[in-house]
Amino acid sequence: MIPRYSRPEMVALWSPETKFRIWFEIEAHACDALAAIGVIPKESAAAVWKARDVTFDVARIDEIEAVTKHDVIAFLTHLAEHIGPEEARFVHQGMTSSDVLDTTFNLQLVRATDLLLTGLDRVLAALKARAFEHKNSVRIGRSHGIHAEPTTMGLTFARFYAEMSRNRTRLIAARAEIATGAISGAVGTFANIDPSVEEHVCAQLGLTPEPISTQVIPRDRHAMYFAVLAVTASSIENIAIEIRHMQRTEVLEAEEFFSPGQKGSSAMPHKRNPVLSENLTGLARLVRMSVIPALENVALWHERDISHSSVERAIGPDTTITLDFALHRLAGLVEKLVIYPENMLRNMNKFRGLVMSQRVLLALTQAGVSREDSYRLVQRNAMKVWEHGADFKTELLADPEVTAALTPAQIEEKFDIGYHTKHVDTIFKRVFGA
Repeated sequence: MIPRYSRPEMVALWSPETKFRIWFEIEAHACDALAAIGVIPKESAAAVWKARDVTFDVARIDEIEAVTKHDVIAFLTHLAEHIGPEEARFVHQGMTSSDVLDTTFNLQLVRATDLLLTGLDRVLAALKARAFEHKNSVRIGRSHGIHAEPTTMGLTFARFYAEMSRNRTRLIAARAEIATGAISGAVGTFANIDPSVEEHVCAQLGLTPEPISTQVIPRDRHAMYFAVLAVTASSIENIAIEIRHMQRTEVLEAEEFFSPGQKGSSAMPHKRNPVLSENLTGLARLVRMSVIPALENVALWHERDISHSSVERAIGPDTTITLDFALHRLAGLVEKLVIYPENMLRNMNKFRGLVMSQRVLLALTQAGVSREDSYRLVQRNAMKVWEHGADFKTELLADPEVTAALTPAQIEEKFDIGYHTKHVDTIFKRVFGA
């Protein structure tokens, strides 16, 4: 990803330096395990660790690869330059390149997930804080973009919190799904390397041995992983879309924080645009782009081909870096979001009581009027509000068919806002606990 949409912590995880350090650790731990079962001399295994503090020369490895056309061999050749050819002859004993590549890739995804969880926890904390801050701040709920019935801004944040909580659960499951390693040899049969080596290496790296690998770790795991990242990104967009709507001039129930010195437009000095939310919508699209390639990587030829390799070199870093950035951008956006309760009430009352139509409809049916007639009576008066700007309650009180079934006091009671917020505490307990 480009630096504009990257955080250094996640970028560092995907750097060549980090990759080669993990490659070294896999090879060194494998040598320890091989020495423990008497396959290689213990002093040779110990000698490999002489490179523990080495900063591997990326340019030198690239130079070797330009000749060998093989990245793992290039690395092993460079490692031999540090530990000597005598000791290096025992490195990579019985292993194949995918043992190193796949185990490294999964370890990087595990570590990336830990960073993603940190970002997601920040989002959850921000959503929870704003939910409780505006627990009883009444606003109009909308369906199809049209006024529906009253809700609260707190409930809006609470539903986003619940959605992101589900994403956290999925992300933990995805971490477990991807946290496997394989040191099983050329076609996964352990013919040239004992399974105990795999167990030792995985234990040292915090991974679980892959129950059965071919020459690669099965890619259904990765497909599931990237699908979870895509769902999380879609939830980010879900929040961003709501904020973009709320910031529209005609709505203005909330807006992104506009910092001192910030400029909204090169042409129009008055502009304050929802640029962060729009950016999050775009970043979500980038994350979702990884899903189809990850799904297509599941089907490989026989025990292995490398059709997945080029894909994963791109989607591994790009997707995790993008989502990591998006999570922290979203958290900052929610933390500093400016909310206008007065505008929320003004919007809700724009159509002069119209949003209470369902309460009147239900009251008429309970008073003995058929549902069809009740709907007709309420809609007849509601259309006067839509078309002529009338006051809904006034029209109902002046309608003899309505007042034949409901007293003025009963009609008046149907316009109590508190009716729509009476279960907010119950919903909050479901979402946040007691």
